[in-house]
Amino acid sequence: MNSLLETRALRHLALLIFLALSGHSTHAGGDEVVVIYNARVPESKLVAEHYAAARQVPQSQVFSFELTTNEVISRGEFTEHFKDPLIEKLEATGLWKFGPLHFPATNGHPAYSETRVVTSKIRYAVLCYGVPLKIAPSPTLDEPAEKMVQKEFRVNEAAVDSELAWLPVSKLNVPLTGPLPNPFYLMTNSWALNCTNGILLVARLDGPTFKIANGLVDKALAAESNGFWGRAYFDTRGLPTTNIYFQGDQWLLTAAEICRQQGFDVQTDTNSDTWNDTFPMSHIAVYAGWYAGWANGPFLNDKVEFMPGAFAYHLHSFSADSIRTTNHNWVGPLLARGATCTLGCVYEPYLAFTPNIAFLVQQLCVGYTFGEAAWASQLALSWQNTVVGDPLYQPFKMPPAERHAQLARTKNPLLEWSFNRLVNLDLARGIRAPQLAQFLEQIPQTTSSAVLTEKLAELYDAQGKPSSAIDAWQRALTLQPSVQQRIRIRRLLTEKLLVAERVTEAAENIRRAIKEAPTFADAPKLRVQLQALEQKIAAAKKK
Repeated sequence: MNSLLETRALRHLALLIFLALSGHSTHAGGDEVVVIYNARVPESKLVAEHYAAARQVPQSQVFSFELTTNEVISRGEFTEHFKDPLIEKLEATGLWKFGPLHFPATNGHPAYSETRVVTSKIRYAVLCYGVPLKIAPSPTLDEPAEKMVQKEFRVNEAAVDSELAWLPVSKLNVPLTGPLPNPFYLMTNSWALNCTNGILLVARLDGPTFKIANGLVDKALAAESNGFWGRAYFDTRGLPTTNIYFQGDQWLLTAAEICRQQGFDVQTDTNSDTWNDTFPMSHIAVYAGWYAGWANGPFLNDKVEFMPGAFAYHLHSFSADSIRTTNHNWVGPLLARGATCTLGCVYEPYLAFTPNIAFLVQQLCVGYTFGEAAWASQLALSWQNTVVGDPLYQPFKMPPAERHAQLARTKNPLLEWSFNRLVNLDLARGIRAPQLAQFLEQIPQTTSSAVLTEKLAELYDAQGKPSSAIDAWQRALTLQPSVQQRIRIRRLLTEKLLVAERVTEAAENIRRAIKEAPTFADAPKLRVQLQALEQKIAAAKKK
């Protein structure tokens, strides 16, 4: 590669992202983690041991508890056999120290003191496969504050993760009925998210099977080692701004724009329905959508193309009703198909109390760990959200320019994605397509990369150069694209060839699409389209 060209490219990459990333990266380590497993589930211990070794968590910070093997735990058992014993272990091992915290008188309010965590050696808790997921509602819980809570929120069921998150202030008289306001919501100082300020960052390594749960840290480490790459997909409902549920769409649309500004290829659907099973979803780095009760569309495909480190989320009231299944709700199926981290609701949360996905995505992009971003995106604690994945995972752990240099130095094939992001970043800041097409034409990586050649085709198309775009898409098909990428390119080619009145080539393109993916959902539709084109070609020959 031309050295001047490479230098300019790296300067662009560093300049466009440096300010967003500087000053936020926390580089969390295993010494900040307590790992928790269920002694009654042998696989739970194996996940704990694997995670502790992978993240170098001290053995003295790996705890076991005798818990139910069900996903649901009663309020009494949670308190007696889990919450209280965990506090005792944290104190006994010196990881936590409770003490009085004094607050001076202000604005006519008298001075007061609270007993809470005043010193802590940890910030994170990792719950391993086999630890219960949710706390059942307790009909015997009687709290004076209950009548002060809005009627629909007068419930005491909760996600185990969310109930443990406020453990640092558990010696206060905290009501269990209704959501507990999260003072760290939209927090932009990651270090404020710590136990001495009142929050424990809880996440779980869980999923439909032991193997899936055990592999979550490996996927996170792979992305930290080689970079967080791929495409971003957002499935909105197309709601008007006056709709009472528009907040969900707003979060997704904002997250989509954040990803675009961060250099991802972004596809956003604004139809009321979710993407159907004929939508080719390739190289998924980020997916967020709503509002279907069960995993559907592209996620019914067993070979969903999640990239290492992928974040996937579907907003639904009971998306994590169970996560020990591959075909129930959303969290289990997303993990089963390759997602690295996700969130979900174990009981009805109500929209405002679901995670603010726009803020979560933004904070991941500026260097937050997954645990920090997940809890800073939630309006409430002691509520219904579960966090699944390695809480130490930092998708943007390494500065972009340094990552690019590392990939180039090691001749890592993922370098193509770094160049792709560079082009997208330049597009986001207004660089014109002809300049960027010239850049891709000059770097040698484009000649062997389906990703970059597809990007070049898009740039030609944006310039109004249909023949050049068609040629580039056809070249991309010869460069070992992924299965879903190949399907997407074939679809685009058919459209462009028909617009260019190259009917014979369009028909041949459809034949190849059917041959390459005969069981794909739109194959029957393609056969009908092919038949119509063949009839048109035959009629033209008779004239």
